Amino acid sequence: MTTIRVRLTLIYSGLFLLTSVVLLVTVNLLLRRTLDARIGRLTGGGAAPPRGVPNDRLPQLPELVNNVIGYQWQVTALTVGALTLVSLAVGWLLAGRILRPIHRITATAQRLSLSTLHERIALAGPKDELKELADTFDAMLDRLERSVEGQRRFIANASHELRTPLAVQRAAIEIGLPEDVGEIRGTLLRHNRRAENLIDALLVLAQAEHGLDNRSPVALDQVVRRALAERDADGVSVTGRAEPFVVDGDPVLLNRLVTNLLDNAIRYNHSGGTVEVTLSRGALTVRNTGPHVPQERFGDLFKPFRRLHTTPGQGAGLGLSIVAAIAKAHGADVRANPNPGGGLELVVVFAGSEDASPAGGTAE
Repeated sequence: MTTIRVRLTLIYSGLFLLTSVVLLVTVNLLLRRTLDARIGRLTGGGAAPPRGVPNDRLPQLPELVNNVIGYQWQVTALTVGALTLVSLAVGWLLAGRILRPIHRITATAQRLSLSTLHERIALAGPKDELKELADTFDAMLDRLERSVEGQRRFIANASHELRTPLAVQRAAIEIGLPEDVGEIRGTLLRHNRRAENLIDALLVLAQAEHGLDNRSPVALDQVVRRALAERDADGVSVTGRAEPFVVDGDPVLLNRLVTNLLDNAIRYNHSGGTVEVTLSRGALTVRNTGPHVPQERFGDLFKPFRRLHTTPGQGAGLGLSIVAAIAKAHGADVRANPNPGGGLELVVVFAGSEDASPAGGTAE
């Protein structure tokens, strides 16, 4: 696929060469016509020969004209070849200069994310179509930044307004209801805890989808080790190996990414199954045994509120969607692969990270 710069170069060069060839061919043809007419009058019209030309040399004048015109056509061909090279070079430079504002707009659009909406193109220069396009893009960014800031304030307010009444409700249940009321107290506490977890998951998902405001170096291997130490295996064998690795990101969200992957691998497993966690060369891999996942359902793994299995008490279907949102906020790629005997292999590949140290480490 040819770029606009290449097409503009070809157009400029084509037009320049067309006009040049027309001009040179016209000059050559007119010169030939004029010389033929003059020679015809000298040789057949009885006119006096030019000064210094003997009469016996007049028959040789047509041959001389042919030689001159032939040489002229050779010079014309060389000139057209040279003009072709010059026109291509000049057209390429001219097209690049004209398209420079477009490249600036494109680079800004590619660089922007929800955490860098404060950047603007701020294109200087004459008030032309490209300047108008850049100003329109900047105005759109202003509106988008205000909208994102409004959503962030809403998330912060919703976090407080939703969590506070649930905390009060939980305290009222624990204090106001005695333990001898049967299953009612346990059921209310279980539903209260589930609502709190759901709200917390939704807020984390919203925060991750809005990008990262602040970044700091995070030792991902330590996050993995801590998550492995704190997880309740629940009848599942969990093993892990983590090489030192540093990610530039948010420590809270990265911890949530690791714990969600581990919780998902343990929850969707069977008694006596295994979970293997590996962090190596910038790739975090969580592999588990468990039920078979149909190939046609792989597209639903990272979508909110999509459950592949309907076993009671297995979450709201937000775990992997939160993982995908956090990974995207950190510039990482997430992919899922089926295991031959059932279960999944989930891989998060981080980009732009660096090793914490040359030595490796393990976590069991």
